[in-house]
Amino acid sequence: MTINPHYARIWQTVQLIPPGKVACYGQIADLAGLPGRARLVGKALGKVPEAGWKNQPVPWFRVINSAGKISFPEGSEHFIRQKQLLQEEQVVVLGSRIKLKEFQWQPDLAELLFQLEF
Repeated sequence: MTINPHYARIWQTVQLIPPGKVACYGQIADLAGLPGRARLVGKALGKVPEAGWKNQPVPWFRVINSAGKISFPEGSEHFIRQKQLLQEEQVVVLGSRIKLKEFQWQPDLAELLFQLEF
C-alpha cells in the first residue's frame, strides 16, 4: 500500500501534540509544511492506518477547527468519541467548544525541527 507523503507528514506532526493540548487543522498544515491545506489535514486524519503511523498512535482527536470547536456534528458518534477522548486528557469541552487560549498547543519551533523527519 502506498502512503500519500503529505499524509505521513500530517500524521507525524499530529503525533507531537502533547496530551491535554489541541491544535487546529490549519496549524497542523502549517507545521507539516503544507500551508493553506487545512482540509487535507482532515482528510489525512480520516485515513490513519489502524495501527497508527510507524507503530505509534496518531491522536486525531486532538485536532479541532480554528473556531475552537469539534468539527463533527454535535451528538454524532464521532463527536461523542472525540469529546470523550479530550475529556479523558482533562481538556475542558463546553458543548463543542474548547478554549484555545487555555488548551492550544504552542510548540517550541526549535524542538520541532529535531522531531520532524521531513
